[in-house]
Amino acid sequence: MIYPSIDKLLNQVGSKYLLVNVVAKRAKEMQETNYYQMNESEYVSKKNIGKALEEISKNLIIINDSEI
Repeated sequence: MIYPSIDKLLNQVGSKYLLVNVVAKRAKEMQETNYYQMNESEYVSKKNIGKALEEISKNLIIINDSEI
């Protein structure tokens, strides 16, 4: 099973396309800056894409449609 659930994420974001854009942007930011919003041990995922999805599911990323 994928964590976090796509259904939960879509309730927060609203669109699959917006979710993909936000996650890609955040994962790239993590790779470039090495900045994470949670302790590394708190993440379930090992990859930045999964970590970005977890941050969205925990409401650590605020999505503003006008910025994307």
